Amino acid sequence: MDFIEIAKNAKTASIKAQKLSNDVKNSALTKIAESLEAHKSEVFDANKQDMVEAKALLDSGEISQAIYNRLKLDENKMRDMIQGLIDISKLPDPVNKKLMERELDEGLVLTKVSCPIGVLGIIFEARPDVISQISALAIKSSNAVILKGGKESTNTNKAILGIINSALDTIEGFPKNMLNQVFSRDDVKEMLSADKYIDLIIPRGGNSLVQFIKSNTKIPVLGHADGICHIFVDETADLEMAKKIIVDAKTQYPSACNSVETLLISDKFQNDKELLDSLVDAGIKLIDKPESWHKEYSDKILAYKYVSSVDEAIDHINEYGSGHTESIITSNKTNAEHFMDLVDSAGVYHNASTRFADGFRYGFGAEVGISTNKTHARGPVGMDGLVIYKYKLRGSGDTVINYVNGEKHFTHKDLL
Repeated sequence: MDFIEIAKNAKTASIKAQKLSNDVKNSALTKIAESLEAHKSEVFDANKQDMVEAKALLDSGEISQAIYNRLKLDENKMRDMIQGLIDISKLPDPVNKKLMERELDEGLVLTKVSCPIGVLGIIFEARPDVISQISALAIKSSNAVILKGGKESTNTNKAILGIINSALDTIEGFPKNMLNQVFSRDDVKEMLSADKYIDLIIPRGGNSLVQFIKSNTKIPVLGHADGICHIFVDETADLEMAKKIIVDAKTQYPSACNSVETLLISDKFQNDKELLDSLVDAGIKLIDKPESWHKEYSDKILAYKYVSSVDEAIDHINEYGSGHTESIITSNKTNAEHFMDLVDSAGVYHNASTRFADGFRYGFGAEVGISTNKTHARGPVGMDGLVIYKYKLRGSGDTVINYVNGEKHFTHKDLL
């Protein structure tokens, strides 16, 4: 089947999906969770094959170490995938929520309700667990998806989506072709030009992937290009707390986009090497050169700089950051609020690791990605970021001319 046929079928499925009840969607998610548990050995076998083939790509320089690390699927990730499905099934239905109800005049009522976006085009590198996350969020939000994973994870991706779609085939009334997968570079080109059928593109990957997509499509793009996250240790910080948070933010998963990349330190500590020494002891390589301030290392490498004040830290972050996630470690609540108010990022934290920037940890069940956009959705994007809204106007033969000529007058009375 060619791409346009896949896109047409997905569009048809997205329209049918708008009538799915919450019970049917939850039954589908539960069935998928059970099927993944029952068939996880098939997924692990496929992933082992991908890891062998990816090692050759890594050795030849075709993929990075970060991508190779994200590719591996183990029991922990599988457990998280299954739990994510269950968690999402327990969340409220985001579709057909009444957001506003207003009487325009007697017998003429305007309602604003949430509705699915339609068809999502998802392009991602490695991380095969993305498939279950996005499939779950798409089902719950009544969107259709077309997934394009990296070549390094083809076998795992096929195995996971095959299990998911087999489970959906057993759910009575569930639309066919809601969850789709393509594999070639030509499919990507067609996806980016299919604005007649695809409503939103969500890239998950490195800067080059995101920039390429943004430059080659008319379809709206939701995502982030870089994850240059900062932690600022101010002059009142508890250094033991600071050590714990920084080590977690840098080493717990160095290749994650919410891993800290630059550490800003109050110059009060410039002659006290205790903090930096503890980071080196944790296996972190430190760099203090200005050219490192705009780099995303995705490794146990951390740029650092001394600053004279919270305002200098804020200015640095707003200049060199990517708008992703930043944290201040301080005992001064005034400094914390000042920092969180003025730092222009999707996530701003006080005394917490940047690694909390995640849809699962936010209680969204899962996420389709993290957005640094300032329209529609920002930060970890869960179900609420996959719905838009429409206006429903219910009247009884009403016409505008009666209001233009003064025969009738609007009441504009809010009913919610």
